Order: sequence, then structure tokens, then C-alpha cells
Amino acid sequence: MARQSGIIKLKGTIGDITFYKSKDGYLARQKGGVDKERFHNDPKFQRTRENAAEFARAGKASKALCTAIRPVLNKTQDSRMISRLVKSMMQVIKADQVSNRGLRNVLDGELILLQGFDFNGNARLSATVYAPYTTTIGRATGVLEVNVASFVPDSQIVAPGGTTHFRLISAGVEVDFENENFALAQSSSAEIAFDNTASGAISLSNDIGVEESTKPLFLVFGIEFLQQVNGTFYALNNGAYNALSLVLVDTGV
Repeated sequence: MARQSGIIKLKGTIGDITFYKSKDGYLARQKGGVDKERFHNDPKFQRTRENAAEFARAGKASKALCTAIRPVLNKTQDSRMISRLVKSMMQVIKADQVSNRGLRNVLDGELILLQGFDFNGNARLSATVYAPYTTTIGRATGVLEVNVASFVPDSQIVAPGGTTHFRLISAGVEVDFENENFALAQSSSAEIAFDNTASGAISLSNDIGVEESTKPLFLVFGIEFLQQVNGTFYALNNGAYNALSLVLVDTGV
């Protein structure tokens, strides 16, 4: 991989060189790779095939989780979130102590390793919200909750400049990774003024409508920063400072 220099930047393919734009700027790389038939049949590529199969499962599982929480994820993710999540999902798969290499999967792995994952790497929840809170997943009832104790916003919330208000958000979701189905419930607080007035206790309850679930359950919690102008609330900086974290995982095992 090489970085393009000069005034004119290229995109496309010339001969065996492909020119393209990435997050890291304009790059160039040489075309290449292994013959498809050889890749699928040559014993020398057995480990590569196994790794590719597990990476594909990690990507599929990551997509299923993101799709499930999309309504709360839209304004709370960084540009590299997917790659970070796939990397974490690979750790889940590698923790599978049951399946043979190449057949390892998320359900036999350790989904608990996803707990604490921040969807916005530029705004970690633990460095943004210092208000005390507790989390619970009621598998029998299908209710996933975040309960926040009373707090003082300007001393327990780290807000970007221009913030006048914020809201706390949450979602509970059941994910069927095998069939790529999900059941979602979400909740949010009212708009809270960013000042030195103590808030009341806040309960964010998410009833997914599935009792005695046998699928993995996930609880996310976050914050959205707002600016009030003439009585209307606007997202601040397009959500660049919003935080959202996977605060609790229940695998059902």
C-alpha cells in the first residue's frame, strides 16, 4: 500500500495498480491475490479458509447487532465503529471452546466480551456520564432497564461547548444471530437542562415483549447532547459527542 502524492489524485485502476480514497487519504495498491480455485482447495490455505470463515461470521453477527439497535445507533457512532465491533466480535468467536477451528461462532463464544463496547470511540460513555446508574435484564419478563440516581448535570456530565440540554437514551434488544431477527424496545428521558440543578431519579425501561427468551439479550445506554434555539431542540454537532455503550449482556447460558 502506498500513499499518493502530488496535486492530482487518482481513482480507479491502471494496469495492475488500483488507486482509491480511504479514511487515511489517497492510496494506491497493486492488484493481486490467490486463484479462487486454489484458495478453496489447496491444503496450504486451510488455515486461511478457516480464518476467513470465522471473520465472515463476525461480520454477519456485527451487522445483526447494529441492525437491531439502529434507531439509537444512528446518532452515536464513529466512522470506524464497524471495524472495531467486528474486531471485538472476533474475540467472542475465538473464545468458543466447543467448535473446531473454522467453525467457531458467536453463540458458542463469549458474547459477554462485548460488554462495555462504546459505539462512539470519540465519546466513551464512562468518560461522559458520571451519574450513578444501575442496569438489569429481566429475562423472565423481557424488561431491560437502566436506573439513574439523582445527579447534578454540570458536575456529573461532560458536555461539549454549546450544550443547553441533553437526554439519556436506552434500548433493550433480543438478537437471533442465526436467523438475523430481533426484538427491540427503546426509551429516553425528557430533555434535561445542562445546569447545576439536581435531576430527579430517571428510569429507562425497555420491554421487548418476549418473556423467557432463549436468545442473547443486550442493553445499551447513552446520552444525546442538544442545543435549544427559540424553543426548538437541535442535535449538537450532528451527534459527534454523543455516547452509547453496551452496558449489559445476558447470553442466557
